[in-house]
Amino acid sequence: MIWEFVFAGLGLIILLLAGDTLVKGAVNLSLRLGIPALIVSLTVVAFGTSAPELLISIKAVLDGVPGLALGNVVGSNTANVLLILGVPALIFGIAAGSDTSRSFVFMIAGTVVFMGLAYVGPFTWWSGLIMLAILALILVDSARSAQAHRRAADDAAALAALAALDADAIEEADPDMPWWKIMVYLGLGLVGLPIGADLLVDSSVTIAEAFGVSDTVIGLTLVAIGTSLPELATTVMAAVRKHSDVALGNVIGSNMFNLLGIIGIAALVGPIPVDPGILRFDMWVMLAASLVLVPFVYLRWSMGRLVGVVFTALYVGYLAMVLA
Repeated sequence: MIWEFVFAGLGLIILLLAGDTLVKGAVNLSLRLGIPALIVSLTVVAFGTSAPELLISIKAVLDGVPGLALGNVVGSNTANVLLILGVPALIFGIAAGSDTSRSFVFMIAGTVVFMGLAYVGPFTWWSGLIMLAILALILVDSARSAQAHRRAADDAAALAALAALDADAIEEADPDMPWWKIMVYLGLGLVGLPIGADLLVDSSVTIAEAFGVSDTVIGLTLVAIGTSLPELATTVMAAVRKHSDVALGNVIGSNMFNLLGIIGIAALVGPIPVDPGILRFDMWVMLAASLVLVPFVYLRWSMGRLVGVVFTALYVGYLAMVLA
């Protein structure tokens, strides 16, 4: 059992390092391409930090425990808002960022569609295709926004001014960073995140099972928290570097990928039944947690330490109800 604790600690260290390198790579990629860091965080960073949920969900379906996959995603989305934004806000505070209203609407719409399909019945290949099609449309819209932004800054002077502005706002950002170095940062981050999460989650599940915790509770709590640690690592590093766009954009984008992409792909692998308990309680908590972000998105409120305390306390309260 002691080795499980060692592996869990090693996984956490890998997650933190990978989160830092992924933020560096994503932010500098946005500077080189002349697009907002928010767009990159909604795509590259969000997909990379959602990789553990994807791996866990597919493995759960193949292993005949699809309920773990659904609990993992629902629990992760709740953790992403209350814990992943709450902890950095509690420690560092997260300043108001750029306009995220469009991506936030997509996230809420994806959540509503996800819940509607859950009420219809088990997630199967056809519902998986619907969710993946919606995700594809969102990504196409993000790509068009990026192209429009590049056209607005297509001359060298405007592009240089944009890069200088972003570089001033982001610690250690380098608009002249070589492409190979950016790719190395992104590669290390995208590879390191799932490896670290896998080490941490497998060890944690072994420890939990030794204490007689059920699979359902493991999916909603331990595995959900474990697979959300990449988002936590990335968001903490983004908060340290004073880049709120990456922090909030990472959570919004990751939640969209979790619901539409992760369950969408997993549903193609095999059917995913919906536990009545998750349908009655946990999904509504997930929706409520998402709606809590409304004033921070539309009124551009900063997330100070008080907000961090409230978010973290709400998540602890949720865990207490699940474990009760």
